[in-house]
Amino acid sequence: MSVAALRRPALRLLELLGVLFIASIGVFSLVVLMPGDPAVDILGAGRAPSEYAALRTELGLDQPLVTRYLDWLGGALTGDLGRSVVPPQSDVTDRVLSALPVSFEIAALGLVIALLIAVPLAMWSAYREGSAADRIIGAGTFGVLSVPSFLAGLLLILVLVNSAGWFPRSEWVRIGDGDLLGNLHHAFLPALTVALAELAMFTRVLRGDLIVTLREDYILAARAKGMHPLRVLFTDALRPSSFSLVTLLGLSLGRLIGSTVVVEYLFSLPGMGTLIVNAAGQGDYPMVQGAVLTIAVIYVVINAGIDLSYGYLDPRTRRVHV
Repeated sequence: MSVAALRRPALRLLELLGVLFIASIGVFSLVVLMPGDPAVDILGAGRAPSEYAALRTELGLDQPLVTRYLDWLGGALTGDLGRSVVPPQSDVTDRVLSALPVSFEIAALGLVIALLIAVPLAMWSAYREGSAADRIIGAGTFGVLSVPSFLAGLLLILVLVNSAGWFPRSEWVRIGDGDLLGNLHHAFLPALTVALAELAMFTRVLRGDLIVTLREDYILAARAKGMHPLRVLFTDALRPSSFSLVTLLGLSLGRLIGSTVVVEYLFSLPGMGTLIVNAAGQGDYPMVQGAVLTIAVIYVVINAGIDLSYGYLDPRTRRVHV
């Protein structure tokens, strides 16, 4: 492989490391500079000043911010995110690794559901531009985008959990327990909740790009030759129309992992959102820092991978920055 071919991935790697470094500073500063005293949050009010001072020393809170940041970053680089300061003072990395698969599964399953619905809808809507079906799909997706996720979750719970009894609300079965169908049964409704807004957005964005592509000369030529409409849509129009959709996929997956707080609370899921909310309420700042940093790393890495995938979608982009 030539040096020119390796240049773009190398530049992207340097950018990735720079963004992650800035993100680590932001995460550390956001939590450390929050109002309040972790020692008071942990011990409670009314204790002797000496007790608070001893705890701050034990936790390293009396050290300069730069020293604390470097110690924390050095541990994070080796996979050590510290220990919880709230009893039972568990290892942060272990807690994050336990909660992350739940949030990731809900986010990934939500994206799959959104894509399975959005891509056919967008293709049909674009191909039938201006028809009654196109207008219905447009109005429906606009309506779905107008519904907040917490309200959609409540409606789904009322209809499918409380009334119909088709899904459980406050239980969770991990994939590692060996019950895949049980896991999907518990995960489907939360995933559908987070998928609704995404599928509406995917449909509208992909429809717009497909309409532009379908007006290209090579598409018109393919139609004139009598090619089947489905073949034109799938083989000739879908791939060059996927740039915006692929970008949204990366943004959506990273965002959903970090924004399932409401959904996890509604469905009582032991994911990252619940972990962060509970840790923040207890003043457990090492847990908050570790969980938020993990989400930031996932978000940045996913979007860097999405950026590199453009070369596959359109070979012309491989010449960029070369």
